[in-house]
Amino acid sequence: MLELLARPEHATGLTVTQVADRLGVGRTIVYRLLSTLEAHGLVTRTSEGRLVIGLGVARFSTALLPRLRTAALPSLRQLAETVGATAHLTIVDGQEAVAIAVVEPSWTSFHVAYRVGSRHDLSRGAAGKAILRGRRGEHGAVATDGELQPGAYGVAAPLVGVAPIEGSVGVVSLNRLALTEVEPHVLAAARQVAAALR
Repeated sequence: MLELLARPEHATGLTVTQVADRLGVGRTIVYRLLSTLEAHGLVTRTSEGRLVIGLGVARFSTALLPRLRTAALPSLRQLAETVGATAHLTIVDGQEAVAIAVVEPSWTSFHVAYRVGSRHDLSRGAAGKAILRGRRGEHGAVATDGELQPGAYGVAAPLVGVAPIEGSVGVVSLNRLALTEVEPHVLAAARQVAAALR
């Protein structure tokens, strides 16, 4: 039920009947689940009686971010060193992409300083576009040129198979990145991070 209600397309909530239909269970079961989830603040009802995710899930997201970072750092470190560009793990927060883990290469003279917590619209930048590609069930990396910062090049690939987490792994550089050269490394890092999160 939580996963169903957490989907972006259900942001305005679902009725008990809609939840029962989508889960393939009776309304009685939904009411039983709802009773427990409401008691813990994980699900709440709107003024129209629609079920939505409750603020209680914030407790879990606070605990989840360190786990995501820890799982991603080895792969991001390897990616940054191999490509010579700043590597990042980016996840969805509402309609924005937010960087939650960043690793800069140790051997380059210059590199992009990309801060944890940096946000941008999902429709801009390689990280956001890769997430949207993953939503459509498409694979492969996305390359962008100067979309978030003039002179910065990005390549990112979606995380696959870690629902309900939506995210991407990518690199950003001051040097033009050749997609054919960088894509295999970005895809491999995205697969490694996804495997570490399962």
